[in-house]
Amino acid sequence: MAVCNVHERRIDAPADEVGKLIDQLASPDDRLWPRRDWPPMELDGPLRVGASGGHGPVRYAVIGYTPGRWVRFRFSGPRGFHGFHAYTVRSDGAGGAVLQHLLTMRTRGAARLTWPLAFRWLHDAVLEDSLDLAEAALSSGPSSPARWNAYVRLLRRGMP
Repeated sequence: MAVCNVHERRIDAPADEVGKLIDQLASPDDRLWPRRDWPPMELDGPLRVGASGGHGPVRYAVIGYTPGRWVRFRFSGPRGFHGFHAYTVRSDGAGGAVLQHLLTMRTRGAARLTWPLAFRWLHDAVLEDSLDLAEAALSSGPSSPARWNAYVRLLRRGMP
């Protein structure tokens, strides 16, 4: 199964400031990943090409990084996830920026079921929480904060 999943948010801050949030991923100063409510993003060292880690059961390695602009991670787990996810920032031309998260992959084996039944729902929720954090860090905050639906709350009950 082919998957292309995009989340993006306009943030009322310059692209350079939003890009600093990407640069802080998996660091003690991380203000982009919602580690309070989700498994933390962890890497085996600073954010750089070749660093590996993940969050919860999702594992990946950094395969591309331009400081202040984008980072791309290639999946190494769960089994059956073949592709990447990335954060990118671009100017919106009006003094603000658009922060985007893109996930593109092919699923195989059991992942053909686990993605649509569980991981997709959790992924969508954690990414909306991440974009809320970005807005809160650099502007007046989200006008409509993300809310977990009943299915996400049910899935999270089974998480450590």
